[in-house]
Amino acid sequence: MHIAVIGRGLIGSAAARHLAKAGVEVTLIGPDEPTDRAAHRGVFASHYDEGRITRGLDPWPFWSRVSRASISRYAEIASESGIDFFTEVGSLMAGPETSRPMQQLQAVRDRDGIDCQTYRDADLAAAFPYFAFPPGTIALHEPRRAGHISPRRLVLAQGIAAERAGARILRTEATGIDEVSPGVRIATGLGEVCADRVLVAAGGFSNLLLNNALDLAVYARTVALLRISPAEARRLSPQPSLIYLHPNGEDPYLLPPIPYPDGQYYLKMGGDPVDLPLRGEEIGDWFRSDGSTEVAAALEQMLRARMPGVALEARQTMPCVTSYAPENIATIRSLSQRVSVAVAGCGRGAKCSDELGRLGAEVVQGHALPAWALEAAVV
Repeated sequence: MHIAVIGRGLIGSAAARHLAKAGVEVTLIGPDEPTDRAAHRGVFASHYDEGRITRGLDPWPFWSRVSRASISRYAEIASESGIDFFTEVGSLMAGPETSRPMQQLQAVRDRDGIDCQTYRDADLAAAFPYFAFPPGTIALHEPRRAGHISPRRLVLAQGIAAERAGARILRTEATGIDEVSPGVRIATGLGEVCADRVLVAAGGFSNLLLNNALDLAVYARTVALLRISPAEARRLSPQPSLIYLHPNGEDPYLLPPIPYPDGQYYLKMGGDPVDLPLRGEEIGDWFRSDGSTEVAAALEQMLRARMPGVALEARQTMPCVTSYAPENIATIRSLSQRVSVAVAGCGRGAKCSDELGRLGAEVVQGHALPAWALEAAVV
């Protein structure tokens, strides 16, 4: 059986690795990262970055489970590819102790026996002196198997590992899908590809290939990159990744100092307060922009409040998009006998992309998903 995977992002590249390791003939289709984002007229991906938080804890059981499954294979992916992408600095999830999100988080911790430490008040301030939290905060700290990944390097690692397992990579954009007997014909920038089946894992661009067959919401996101000096980066080197869960559902996140390709260190802050929906060509237009300066300014304010002693040198903005499914779980299913999809990370997909890709590989081969992967976590 020949299976084509459309989308060389986090989920698609993971699916290609799992399929190739299962002995399936695989063609992974998707372009390289554009060298000039503002001038690029094709599709984009959201992994063009150096920092995503990874952790086992999550208020929703589905996301906790797929995350822990993926994290357990990080070393395997690194070994198969020779590419390191995971930095184990730990993860801290905090919020008002009596809030529903923090109670859900503790319930998942207790149910699955996730290794973490609990901090409050003076103990919290002493353990993490670079953060300032309001009274009544509880924080759960995962010191191991948590921290942050480079999504750019993870995609590179998955691609190398997939090729070494026998996959073929076609570095071009897929522009159309046509189901024909007895398979699927895929139009690409390098000609036609014929396969028995296809898995579409093209993130926010998936509906452009599938004639809007998916109930998928794509939202614009702005990331603030706050530059700090090498000395400040050394001072903050013990800092874990941080997510603060507000009772209203907002969950701004903050990553510790990370070196970026320009040779500078940045603290990364994200968490748009308002969802800005994108449709069709608006997705590409957003990627070509610099994001929202208003959102970035608000994120910098939040960071300064959370880290009052930090010395920031400059701010940059970066655009991104997130795709959401109504069920608050990934959309991994068959649309027909020949076409399947694996999309919708719901803002959590980077860290757990290897398991989402594995589940997509199962579906496109005709295998049933386990019951836990179908249990909606409606917010």
